[in-house]
Amino acid sequence: MDDERATFGRTRRRAKPLDRTRLEELAVAYVARFATSAGKLEAYLRRKLRERGFVEEEEPDVENIVSRFVAKGYVDDEAYGRAKANDLAARGYGARRVEQNLRAAGIDEGLRQSLAPGEAQKRNAALVFARKRGFGPFEQKADVAPDDARKHKEKRLAALVRAGHEFEHARRVVEARSIEELEEWIAEAREETD
Repeated sequence: MDDERATFGRTRRRAKPLDRTRLEELAVAYVARFATSAGKLEAYLRRKLRERGFVEEEEPDVENIVSRFVAKGYVDDEAYGRAKANDLAARGYGARRVEQNLRAAGIDEGLRQSLAPGEAQKRNAALVFARKRGFGPFEQKADVAPDDARKHKEKRLAALVRAGHEFEHARRVVEARSIEELEEWIAEAREETD
């Protein structure tokens, strides 16, 4: 039973250990299927080696495989990081969340800093998040008891902060009286960067 695993009542064969050729094929298939960073590709290959083992005596140099893929242009940390940062901001996530995602993908610190959103992008992401979640001026005004109003506001603030937004941005969005007020706030940041 050494070469089989039981999963949910079924037994399946354990995958064969990898050789250099199969490891390279896995790497090619991975970069062909997913947009990835060098760090994520390395983690994937190391996980496959842990799961399946290696047939040859000397384990392959995973870092060398990854560096060859980077040199050939199959993996581009800057392009991946920019796309990921833009996607997260467009979905309403704040700068801290963007940075965490890029760090988890193995993007180096210098590149993470260069891809960090500017002030206008941060404000716009907070507006997007508020619109999606119905916070601040996007909220359907329900009858909230005065005692519950503070808790209600704190929950909104906490959600924005968990999404990676600065507290001041979260407060500004939650306390905004109108959508136009928030749009002007974003426009001010754009004018300051121009």
